Amino acid sequence: MEDPATELKSLASWQRPLRAQFPIVVGNPELAYLDSAATAQKPQAVLDAVHTYLTTSNANAGRGSYPWANTTTSLVERTRERVKEFLGDPAPERSSVHFTSGASEGLRTVARDWLPGLVEDGDEIVVPYADHQANLAPWLEARELLARQGVRVLVRELPCQEGSGDYDPQALARATGPRTRLVAATHVHHVYGADMNVHRIREAVGPDVVICLDAAQSIGHLPVSVAALDVDFLVFSGHKALALPGTGAVWARGLRGPAFRPGGWQGTPNTAGIASLAAALGWLSAAGTDRIERWTTALASLLTDGLSRLDAYEVLGCRTSLAADSAVQRRSSIVTFRHREISAQDLGFILFSRGFMVRSDDHCQAGRSVRDGSVRVSLHLYNTPEEVEELLTLLTELQ
Repeated sequence: MEDPATELKSLASWQRPLRAQFPIVVGNPELAYLDSAATAQKPQAVLDAVHTYLTTSNANAGRGSYPWANTTTSLVERTRERVKEFLGDPAPERSSVHFTSGASEGLRTVARDWLPGLVEDGDEIVVPYADHQANLAPWLEARELLARQGVRVLVRELPCQEGSGDYDPQALARATGPRTRLVAATHVHHVYGADMNVHRIREAVGPDVVICLDAAQSIGHLPVSVAALDVDFLVFSGHKALALPGTGAVWARGLRGPAFRPGGWQGTPNTAGIASLAAALGWLSAAGTDRIERWTTALASLLTDGLSRLDAYEVLGCRTSLAADSAVQRRSSIVTFRHREISAQDLGFILFSRGFMVRSDDHCQAGRSVRDGSVRVSLHLYNTPEEVEELLTLLTELQ
């Protein structure tokens, strides 16, 4: 990318009116919210959509024939189609969308309800041991469930490159074989902020292996095309994509393996959350996820360029990408770092005392504990260069 300051200047007239549409951001000018990877703030259009739904047609979906119920049922079905459109679904007549409470439940639903119909005794799956717990625990739980039924499934670790956290496609190709049935992967890493180049997974494992993608940190932050990624499942959380908490979705391609049908009785959906998701995806499409990616990548580059000049800090993830003129891809909206002497928890308290809201813990990363704590700055389109510069000024003082 070009110089981040130049990129930010070129997009400033686009970003300012969009930032003004976030009431909580505008109403707290003394605070800088830098924790969007945990949950994103909501634009007025999303808040209005929820209010309108709850005050004009609130009813249960698929359980009545009166106008309010019909309107709600139509809302749910239209939102399924909107999800497909937002993801660039090349064959929407074949695919399906199932609403969940978030990415964690969505991944567990695929592992618990769908995987048993795919695997047989002796088959293998490959899962990420260095990503979010939500994309590891469900697969291990499924292995134990299947073992109790007499079906032994070998779970292999998705190989990562040393020092960068990025996947190693060459090692993956060597680790997979004719009994490999599924690879679970992450689109954008929730700690390292890197696009994990999922297209290389398909190249490594061939055309027949199912790929289940955790897109919690990419939906709403950058353009996502399921056609280009060539994955079979894509799971995301609505609350990280400007919608309300308690909503998310599983997109199932329906090409490889059995049809995706969540098990058990499907109760009342989170219709208010679905209304917010429809509005959020519409808002994001109008704003332009390509520009959102450019803005947040430039902000992250501004931060990493500054941190690379401060010896007191260690930035996690690929070190090569820290150079301002690096040819390596830049971080996408997430920058995670440690102070070499101040604990992550203490640093988080210090930063909040000066108005910066960041996350400071192990970030739910599989295989990590409190001892591995770090500070994560996660950005969205409502953040500004001034906030990043002020943060760097304070971090410089703390050297």
